[in-house]
Amino acid sequence: MEQSHHFSLYALNALVHEAVSNALPDEYWVEAELAECRERNGHCYMELVEKDERSNSPIAKASAKCWRQTWTLLHATFLRATGQPLRAGMKVLLRVYPQFHEAYGFSWIVSDIDPTYTIGDLARRRQEIIKTLKAQGVFDLQRELRLSPFAQRIAVISAESAAGYGDFCRQLLDNEYDLQFHTELFPAIMQGERVEQSVIQALNLINNRIDDFDAVVIIRGGGATSDMSGFDTLPLAENVANFPLPIITGIGHDRDECVLDMVSHTRVKTPTAAATLLTAHLCNTLQQVADAENVIAHYAQDRLQRHRLQLEHITTLLPHLAQRLMTEAHHSLERIQLKLEGYDPQLLLQRGYSITLHSGQIVKSPQDVKSGDEIETRLKQGTIKSIIQ
Repeated sequence: MEQSHHFSLYALNALVHEAVSNALPDEYWVEAELAECRERNGHCYMELVEKDERSNSPIAKASAKCWRQTWTLLHATFLRATGQPLRAGMKVLLRVYPQFHEAYGFSWIVSDIDPTYTIGDLARRRQEIIKTLKAQGVFDLQRELRLSPFAQRIAVISAESAAGYGDFCRQLLDNEYDLQFHTELFPAIMQGERVEQSVIQALNLINNRIDDFDAVVIIRGGGATSDMSGFDTLPLAENVANFPLPIITGIGHDRDECVLDMVSHTRVKTPTAAATLLTAHLCNTLQQVADAENVIAHYAQDRLQRHRLQLEHITTLLPHLAQRLMTEAHHSLERIQLKLEGYDPQLLLQRGYSITLHSGQIVKSPQDVKSGDEIETRLKQGTIKSIIQ
């Protein structure tokens, strides 16, 4: 092999550096997906990928860097615009220029990021998730559930050390109505790429003890309020939408609702607001019970008063009624007595009638006696005995 002319590696890389600089002297806007995004020493290092739309297989890859001075400005601008940090899986539009370094090789250097492109992609993904949930018929399932009037046993999904969790517990404990609540924490990661898996795991643990709770509260606070990406995933939304207990979300943001908010039973802005909601709900139940007690007491007093008046009226009428009944009974006895006196045989005899007896029985017909029988005829004054011929 001819080796009369050769290059050192550095010299060869220097030629590549010069060729790249001459061939690509401008900056270019490029669409890509972030396969990896990490910060180190204030710089941002990215791995870019483009995937085939049909197979989702990578068809192009490249490394990109954003140096500290530029990254500080672009990162803050991106957060304000999108409400989220750059993360793996996100679609981005970057302005880049090529750089080939003799020692470190080729990279695209990021000079600008267009957050509106990412916002559009996030909105598209969110709409796809919502469309899928509606097609499954589960998007509104949570709102069809009824929060128990006596919702006092609350399962809480939150980071254990989160300030929002502490605010939630204090708000429930120190409520002005002295209402009692029982809360149990199911710790979960509430920001970053592990939100979906962690919250679903907590929901599964609660589901295993479903009879121990009246409602579930998912809250966060005190962390990076910009990182909401973990709450916009289809698997988490499906788990929440199909959960058998009402789920209240208070994940601490003022931006548009995330998908988790949309499928939950009730959405509030902060953990404190979630506690206020539960307190107001139970207070309303307490007021309804008090109102029902007043209605029952009033009804009972009204019925008792009416029965008392009826009893007093009957008591007043009773002597008159008893006297009337006694008079009627006396007159009835007199009529019976007179009627009985009319049937007295002695009275008939005194009027001139007689009574004929045979063997102590009244003779009513000639057939009642026969020849030789002795009969007795009773008159007003005396008795006549005779023999039938």
